[in-house]
Amino acid sequence: QVQLVQSGGGSVQAGGSLRLSCGGNTYITYCMGWFRQALGKEREGVASVDSDGSTSYADSVKGRFTISKDNTKNNLYLQMNSLKPDDTAMYYCAIGPRVTCTNGRNWHTWGYNYWGQGTQVTVSS
Repeated sequence: QVQLVQSGGGSVQAGGSLRLSCGGNTYITYCMGWFRQALGKEREGVASVDSDGSTSYADSVKGRFTISKDNTKNNLYLQMNSLKPDDTAMYYCAIGPRVTCTNGRNWHTWGYNYWGQGTQVTVSS
C-alpha cells in the first residue's frame, strides 16, 4: 500500500518562495505529480516527474516552479519561487504507474492511484 505524507506550504507574500515535500514508500519506478485546487475550481496539474527524471510543467508555473525527487529518501519536492496570488490553492502530490508520464496522462487526476493529504499554500498581494 502506497502512502504519501505531505509537508511544507503555508502563507507568503507575492514574490516569495515555498517548498513542498511529499514522503512515501517508494518512488523509483513511478510517475509522480503535483496538483493544486483553488477554492471553487477543479484540480489542475502543476508538474510531473517520470521515473527517469524527465519533468513537465504547466505553462502557468514554468520557470518559477521546480519538481524534483530524491529516490534514496523516497521524497518528492516542489520548489515554488516568484509566487503569485493566483498560486493560492491546496496542493496535492500524487503517484501513478510510469505509463501516466509516458502516455500523456500526467495532467489528469485519473492517471494517478494514490494521493497525499494536501497542503495549503496562500500567497498574499
